[in-house]
Amino acid sequence: MAMRTKGLERFLARADPRKGPHRLEAAHLAEEAASGEPGCSVKQLPERLLMRAAEVASRLNPVNEPVFGRIAAAAEGALLTPMMAAVITSKYWGLKPRRLTVSFMDNAPVDLRRRIVTHLNAWARFGCIEFVETSGVGQIRIAREPKGYWSYLGTDVLLIPQHLPTLNLQGFTMSTDESEFRRVVRHEAGHTLGMPHEHMRRQLVERIDRQKAYDYFLRTQGWNRSTVDQQVLTPLEDASIMATPADEDSIMCYQLPGGITIDGKPIRGGVDITASDADFVAKIYPRAGGLPAMGRGWTENDWPESDDVQDEDLLIDAA
Repeated sequence: MAMRTKGLERFLARADPRKGPHRLEAAHLAEEAASGEPGCSVKQLPERLLMRAAEVASRLNPVNEPVFGRIAAAAEGALLTPMMAAVITSKYWGLKPRRLTVSFMDNAPVDLRRRIVTHLNAWARFGCIEFVETSGVGQIRIAREPKGYWSYLGTDVLLIPQHLPTLNLQGFTMSTDESEFRRVVRHEAGHTLGMPHEHMRRQLVERIDRQKAYDYFLRTQGWNRSTVDQQVLTPLEDASIMATPADEDSIMCYQLPGGITIDGKPIRGGVDITASDADFVAKIYPRAGGLPAMGRGWTENDWPESDDVQDEDLLIDAA
């Protein structure tokens, strides 16, 4: 793979689990999950907002807008439902250089805030998008509540009421291992940039034993069947993603133990940004033009309808 600079090549060599000690680190992650470590989920907007989210995503970035052929392929002769709109509309922020503002929902110390934002910006080395902390209300609002690791997908964050978080990093402190900052913060940043879970690529989903997956995620995460279907077992449509090979070492891929796969081999999962991750973000946020991809995979979240963000309050101009 041709890289832009030798410095970038060195970074990717360090970041790629196949080229360094991170591969050994990944081998222990399934054991951590089995002991109850928080899992990651992509939060979904309430169903009443799915059509509006598709409209906002398309308004902000016209490339997100579904094309007729994909709608027809999804359901020939059927009406465009809110859920279908969510599936066939991508949530990337657009091709122009962009700065996403970040604020914290608690009194996180300055050094922790700076450390988190630094890891969010690991992606900025490869694309034309970055995160900057603001003293006001950020587009990206980070909490550390005991509710696992999660983020809303891409432009969906604009529709979250401004008193609610858009990204959660359960229990993160300055004492948290640096490896967890790389693995978790960079992963959630990927979702905020619009990237779905890599383990939902069809080639990887087909390796999973469904019943064993239901049992495993109920035991380790407390997930019901519907959540497991949404987060693990529903493959991305081949036509909705960029034509790159599935990468089980991607930072966006779950670490799944061999005990739930058909062949008994684990899906390694990623612990840092890989060369293919960097190449992908360079395509969806190109420094010199290009076209984004599409994706899905989520867990629904809700709040009182009276708290829904109105058009005049969307934080689009800050982007």
